Amino acid sequence: MLKKSILTMLFAAAIGGSAMAQDTEFEYKFTVVKENPATSVKNQASTGTCWCFATTSFMESELLRKGKGEFDLSEMFIVRNNYIRRMQDNYYRRGKGNVSQGSIAHMVLWVMDNKGWMPEEVYNGINYDSPTHSHGDLAKWVSTISQTSVDMKKPIPAEIMDGVLDAYLGEVPETFTYNGKKYTAESFYKYLDLDVDDYVEITSFTHHPFYEQIPVEVPDNWDHQMMYNLPLDEFMAVIDNAINTGYTVAWDGDVSEPGYAFQRHVAVNVKENLGSAQTMLATKPVEIPVTQESRQKGYENFSTTDDHLEHITGIATDQDGVKYYKTKNSWGTERNGTGYHYLSEEYVKAKTIFVLVHKDSIPKAIKSKLGIK
Repeated sequence: MLKKSILTMLFAAAIGGSAMAQDTEFEYKFTVVKENPATSVKNQASTGTCWCFATTSFMESELLRKGKGEFDLSEMFIVRNNYIRRMQDNYYRRGKGNVSQGSIAHMVLWVMDNKGWMPEEVYNGINYDSPTHSHGDLAKWVSTISQTSVDMKKPIPAEIMDGVLDAYLGEVPETFTYNGKKYTAESFYKYLDLDVDDYVEITSFTHHPFYEQIPVEVPDNWDHQMMYNLPLDEFMAVIDNAINTGYTVAWDGDVSEPGYAFQRHVAVNVKENLGSAQTMLATKPVEIPVTQESRQKGYENFSTTDDHLEHITGIATDQDGVKYYKTKNSWGTERNGTGYHYLSEEYVKAKTIFVLVHKDSIPKAIKSKLGIK
């Protein structure tokens, strides 16, 4: 009986210890050590347009850095023109293109350079009964007319493309007035004084040569844009140098990972499912160190995928001095705190597909190796 009583007490103590651990759950605490200006957090809502929101945010930070002031630029002007371009691309690929909602950063640059830009107040892209963006129906129409044109062996008439896009996003004004001055989309872009040739995409994969421009084989790179390829240490040096010299970074990577937990405002390279409501942390999870080889393995076995784009604006450390990148998301603030979270250095090493940076933010020695003027 005595032994049984002792065992009962030990079992109760173990249960109590577990409950106590849950009552004192580990929390990440961050100190920002470098931060660059950014505009307010936006909400892509029920759309697959993170690529546009992140890159637009990046360009708005560029305008702040250049002393042009604070702008709220229209994401949906970019999205609309991108839909037209990809529907046309899909036809000439005989239906084997990509007309889904996703794209990547340089497609914003293409629209800027070829179609111009508009402020959000001129073109908010909501022409339906919703306070926020919702593209489920629009995406179905785009897919339907794209496939129909292939079946008919006839390119989609401009009137049909514009009709569907007008119905959901609204008609694009030929001219508009902003701060008392009249513009077209093209003249407004010239006023912004952004040069698409100043921006480059950089990646790090070993199945292509380093220090060359390479194709990155992800579905959202449907126009097969080339990117500069760097060894991982130099790739990370580009991100650090950009932030530390006053620039920001548009980040494309994988967020379908157990360590990506926006509820905790953190993404870390761990096996634990930190995004689960049932996950209780008694202690800080130990991150898995990343090498060039392990990064490549993740890409080749499809565990690292092209899921999401966000906007890196700063560098921070946690209570143990571990480095993180302060990152602006486009999921609003109602379910995402301030709209920012912190990607650990190991997470960025492992799960980045590519980054978009201003070419002058690249360290000079690396820039020279890439042959960038």
